Amino acid sequence: MDIVIHTFASSINHKVCMTSRILFVVILSGLIQFVYPQKLKKADKIILTNLETHIHYLANDKLEGRRTGTAGEKLASDYIVAEFEKEGLQPDAQNNQWLQPFDVNDGKQIDSSTFFSINGIALKLINEFFPVTYSACTSAEGSPAIALQENGVPWFFDLKETLEENQNNPHFDLDNAIHEKINEYAKKGATAVILYNTSTIEDNIAFSPKDKSPIASIPVLYISKEARKKFLKDESASLDIKIKVSLSEKKRVGHNVVGYINNNADNTIIIGAHYDHLGYGEDGNSMYRGKEKLIHHGADDNASGTAAVIELARMLKQSKFKNNNYLFIAFSGEELGLFGSKYFTEHPTIELSKANYMINMDMVGRLNDSSRSLTIGGYGSSPEWGELFTKNDDKKYFTLKYDSSGTGPSDYTSFYRKDIPVLFFFTGLHKDYHRPTDESDKINYLGELQIVKYIYSLIEELNDKGKLAFTKTRETQTTTSARFSVTLGIMPDYTFSGSGVRVDGVSDGKPAQKAGLQIGDVIIQLGDYPVSSLENYMQALSKFKKGDATKVKYKRGNDDAETDVRF
Repeated sequence: MDIVIHTFASSINHKVCMTSRILFVVILSGLIQFVYPQKLKKADKIILTNLETHIHYLANDKLEGRRTGTAGEKLASDYIVAEFEKEGLQPDAQNNQWLQPFDVNDGKQIDSSTFFSINGIALKLINEFFPVTYSACTSAEGSPAIALQENGVPWFFDLKETLEENQNNPHFDLDNAIHEKINEYAKKGATAVILYNTSTIEDNIAFSPKDKSPIASIPVLYISKEARKKFLKDESASLDIKIKVSLSEKKRVGHNVVGYINNNADNTIIIGAHYDHLGYGEDGNSMYRGKEKLIHHGADDNASGTAAVIELARMLKQSKFKNNNYLFIAFSGEELGLFGSKYFTEHPTIELSKANYMINMDMVGRLNDSSRSLTIGGYGSSPEWGELFTKNDDKKYFTLKYDSSGTGPSDYTSFYRKDIPVLFFFTGLHKDYHRPTDESDKINYLGELQIVKYIYSLIEELNDKGKLAFTKTRETQTTTSARFSVTLGIMPDYTFSGSGVRVDGVSDGKPAQKAGLQIGDVIIQLGDYPVSSLENYMQALSKFKKGDATKVKYKRGNDDAETDVRF
């Protein structure tokens, strides 16, 4: 499940996880009535065994957390393809391929041709200097003195005075101060800016690959304290300086796995789950705070949902439900912000107008045997769901909790955005969420068996219903590390790699809609606060309270625009 947490999924499941499946069943045998292995039908035993096999493999150490675009992701996708092939599925109908590749932009990287020399001595890249992310990619040279600022040569900027003047100012933003100084120096004739810090106050400046700040007009370098002491001791001396900055886009390739059952029907049911997870937590979305580098196994998140997709594919291939085609998708890139599902809906392998409905399963492996609580999202996305769940509200196994919104923390959101009815199945958060401890021995396999059977029964119930109607629902508010009391009412496009926040959806009746913002607009400023990324957009929102009015600057196509907004 995506690290962006939505309000309907805020409760924590504190189920105590046993180290042995047998011990778990024995302890609970006197407390609950459930389905035990020895009482299972042959077909159920097959599902149960398969679920265990799938999850144990996908959460194994050798897959190293299935981070998008890695060797671990490939091992996982190979496994899913093999299972689809074994069950007689076809690859996607459009290009006869099991895998649908998509790019993940990891920001910028420093090219090896980047160069900085002082008096003929080349400084060591990273250890002694580095270009900042927003540096212009060009060359500069000259013979400046540190203390002199002459036209047509590189200039130096010691951060000491700026840091010390603002050390007690809680509103001080060093990045903004540096940007302003660079713009000022460039206008006065500097051909490059070299940053350094002689203060005892730490500046915490580092190369930030995903910094989307506007690109400076001149090269900007940062020199380490050790290198500064070595090369910049005499502020009056003229230095022979040569600079070359080269930065490039850093990308990796993720892969959706797509399998198809063609019943020559008019409409297609889409069944999906994401199979990627966090790897070692490299993307900053882990809840683990230890120093040791650990594999995030992702057994519940989301080997459990992937295993359910594989089993439903097997069961539906063998079924007599032929009034729809079935498209099974294991998405990657979900943990990065729904990358895979968004890519699929923008590059579908079927006509989305013929998609009947979409079922998504994310974290369906930790059903609590006491509460048996199963959350179903997307309840409001079709008028058919109310009647369906009233008829199939099976209290023997589940306490069903409904959330009407068609948007939320997983891949069903991408399909709702295309006006497709959706359902989202989820057994709740727990203390192992986005931590290395989300392991396969903590899965409630009997509980997941019942969820798979329940979803299968819903599909059976809908077999003769024809194409379901779609209805719009309320939007679910997202959260980040920023605390804020207002919302603009947009769904951000998490896959957008440019500067700003691109609007992927606009909620009815919210400030953004009233202000005239549209899907595709790129927000670049909120009030006095520049917006270059989703995180500082949220930080900007935290500055406002209900009733405040401000201006929003945005780009629509190639045009800059501005509108008034009231929260």
